[in-house]
Amino acid sequence: MRFLRTGFFLAVIATCLVVMVLVTLSGRKSAQASPYTTASTTWVLPKLQGSGTVTLAQFKGKPLVLDFFASWCTACRAELPDFLGVSRKVAGKVQFAGVDSEENGDGVGMAQRYGVTAWPLARDVGGSQLSGLRESLETIPGMPVTAFYDASGRVRLVHLGAETAQQLEADLKQLFSVSVS
Repeated sequence: MRFLRTGFFLAVIATCLVVMVLVTLSGRKSAQASPYTTASTTWVLPKLQGSGTVTLAQFKGKPLVLDFFASWCTACRAELPDFLGVSRKVAGKVQFAGVDSEENGDGVGMAQRYGVTAWPLARDVGGSQLSGLRESLETIPGMPVTAFYDASGRVRLVHLGAETAQQLEADLKQLFSVSVS
């Protein structure tokens, strides 16, 4: 009888542990998933500041350069002035937007310091570090990341690491036949 009670007690404890592990794992999965990011080819993200969303659909019709940045990222701060300069030169031909990803500081402040006012800015959500959309692009971890979408919303290139103005201009010419004037 004592053996049966001990066995029953151990079975109950084992069952409880299994249930706790399953609940924990499913909780992690849902915490990483996001209602705002579905895939690299269709996404909706909250605006970086204020209410509303930024969506891939709003950019269809012209190529899009999507710049992933974070305030802690030195390389992001280095490339941002070049990206702003190129975006002004190709205005009307190529669209630019920014996504504050993996942020643990002040992405809004960074955007304001660098004068990013003409681009729609979004906040990445989900993923392992508030980086759901960036992770859906299947890049290796790191920042900055630049995603190039064609006019129909398909990803044409994902670039990890900072780009200079010259590299960005070369990418625009190669991918979209857009010359920078």
